[in-house]
This record gives sequence, C-alpha cells and structure tokens, in this order.
Amino acid sequence: MQLRKAARKIGAQYDAALAPIGINIAQFSLLRAVERGQPVSLTELGRTLDLDRSTMGRNVRVVEKLGLVRLDRGEDQREAVVSLNEHGVAVLRLAEPLWERCQRQVADQLGPTRLQLLGELSQLF
Repeated sequence: MQLRKAARKIGAQYDAALAPIGINIAQFSLLRAVERGQPVSLTELGRTLDLDRSTMGRNVRVVEKLGLVRLDRGEDQREAVVSLNEHGVAVLRLAEPLWERCQRQVADQLGPTRLQLLGELSQLF
C-alpha cells in the first residue's frame, strides 16, 4: 500500500508538470515509446511499456483522439502499427523540458540513496 501511495503521489507530480501541454505522464511515456520504435506494433509497444494488449489499444486510442499519433496496418495486416504525427512530435518536444524539470525535482526530493533504492526495486520485479 505504501509503495502504491508513493507511486500515485510521484505520478501526480509528473501529471501536474505536463498539464500545460494537455497530456499526462502515461501519455508522455507512450509518445516517447512510439517515437523510439516507430512505426511500432501495439503488441511491441505493450511489451515495451509492460502493458497488456487491450490496455495498450485503449491508451493508443486516447492519444489518437488527441491527434498525436497515426494508426496504420503493419506488414502483417492483422497488426496495427503506431507512429507519431507532426502534432505528436511537437507536443513531445514541448513536454520534454517539463518532464526533465519534474524529473530533477523528484530526484532532489528523493535524494541519491532513495533514488538508487527505487532503481533497485524496479529491477526486482
């Protein structure tokens, strides 16, 4: 319960930092993952973000409705692939310095010892 509470509080800090751009931390992470692999299949995107295929599909539809990504058919016509569109690239570029500032603030709040522990915890699971 304590870990979930801490994760929600930290997530809320990132959401507040990204709010002026109109996206939240989950959408920012999704856009970054799309940018790194584009065009990327929903299945691969789900693996990258450690989300199941149905959750990934719902999350992609949200950013598609925001006009940030484009969905196409992959080489295997049964699989959808996602790419950033121009607006998505622009939003990501605007969001990056906000995310970086928040990242520094969270790192400062946690301090080096807790930050290292957080990294170790993420490797356990």
